[in-house]
Amino acid sequence: MFSNHKYIAFETIVIKEVRRFTRIWLQTLVPPAITISLYFVIFGNLVGRRIGDMGGFDYMEFIIPGLIMMAVIQNSYSNVVSSFFSHKFQRSVEELLVSPVPNFIILSGFVVGGMVRGLLVGGIVTAMSLFFIDLEIQHPLLTVSVVLLTALVFSLAGFINALFANSFDDISIIPTFVLTPLIYLGGVFYSSALLPDFWRGISAANPIFYMVNTFRYGLLGVSDVPVGVAFMILTGFTIALFIACLVLLNRGTGLRA
Repeated sequence: MFSNHKYIAFETIVIKEVRRFTRIWLQTLVPPAITISLYFVIFGNLVGRRIGDMGGFDYMEFIIPGLIMMAVIQNSYSNVVSSFFSHKFQRSVEELLVSPVPNFIILSGFVVGGMVRGLLVGGIVTAMSLFFIDLEIQHPLLTVSVVLLTALVFSLAGFINALFANSFDDISIIPTFVLTPLIYLGGVFYSSALLPDFWRGISAANPIFYMVNTFRYGLLGVSDVPVGVAFMILTGFTIALFIACLVLLNRGTGLRA
C-alpha cells in the first residue's frame, strides 16, 4: 500500500500529466478524434460499401474496434514519451530522482497520465463511432480489461523510448518506423483469415494483432485468435515492460551523463 507521502507524490505527478495535455486539448484530443473520424468515413463508409462483409459483420462494424485501439495505442504512447523526454531535456527529472520518491511511484505517475490520455481519446472515438453504427458490447468486462492493459503496455513502451532518446528526433523514430507499421499490420482493417499462410504467421508475431482481436471479441464477439491466449500474451507484455522500465529507471539509463 502507498504511504501518505507516496500517494501525494503519485497523485501530484498524475494531476500534472493530465493538466499538461488537457491544457492544450485542441492539440492533444481533437486532432486524433478527427483523424479517426476520417477513417470512419473513408474506409468504413465509402470503401466499406465495396468490400461488403468482413468476419460476418458490416465492414464499418468490423474496423471500429481496431480504430478505437489505434487511438488508445498512439495517444498513450505519445503522451508518455513526449512528457518524460521533456523532463529529461529540461533536467527537471533530476528533481524527481533526488527526491524521497521511489522510482516505481515516478514510473506509475507518468504511465497513469499516459493511460488517461489514451483512454480519453479512445472514449471520444467510441462516442463518435455511435454516429455510424449501433455499438453493442458483447463482453463488457473483457473489453474494459483489454483497453486498460493496452493503454498500460504502450504507456510503458513510451517510457522506455523516452529513457533511451537523446533528442526530440529520437522520440519520433519508433512511432514512425515501428509502431505505425505494427498497427496497420495488426488486423485493424482486415481479418487474418484473408491472408496467405506466410503473412498469417507474420501477424502472429505482432502483439498488436492480439490486442485488436481481443478487443474486437469484447465488442463484437468475434476474434481471429483464441481470446484466452491473446489475453495471456497481453498480460505477459504488461508485466515484462513494467519490470524493464523499473530496472532501467533504477539503473539511471539515459538519465546520467
